[in-house]
Amino acid sequence: MKALVYGLFVLIGLIGSTSVLADSKPSGKVIAGWVELIAFGKEPALVKAKLDTGAKTSSIHAINVKKFKRDGENWVAFTLVLEDKHGKVHQIDMDAPRSRRVKIKNHDGVHDKRMVVELPFCFDGKNHIAEFTLADRSEYIYSVLLGREFLEGVAVVDSGATFLTQPQCK
Repeated sequence: MKALVYGLFVLIGLIGSTSVLADSKPSGKVIAGWVELIAFGKEPALVKAKLDTGAKTSSIHAINVKKFKRDGENWVAFTLVLEDKHGKVHQIDMDAPRSRRVKIKNHDGVHDKRMVVELPFCFDGKNHIAEFTLADRSEYIYSVLLGREFLEGVAVVDSGATFLTQPQCK
């Protein structure tokens, strides 16, 4: 009985002392696991992506990265190398305007300069466009990493769960 009375007292005290409970509004963010399935472009393949709140920028496995000029603008030609949920590897040749270049510090302390492009993809049943660094991710488990810049305003990551979102857009 004491525990019940104490619990009610604490609950009443919390509700009376804070307006956060009464005034909170849904954030519009989806709860996502630390690994989710996403889709790129017209490719029917669903790709596993790691959601990494420790990484600022999203990253994608790309090979044959070559910069060039088109109509006086900086562009990048590249081949995405994406492993689908069944383990099949898809290579997609693309080109896109270069958004910017970034210097990334690797775990070994060496800095890499990487091209950054905006790419469309489907996450949680919605079309998105995000900046991705084009990187050799062949040594990583996941060919796609979604970082904080994309996740902000879109998802809250449940680090103990996977595959909570809708992978394809309609």
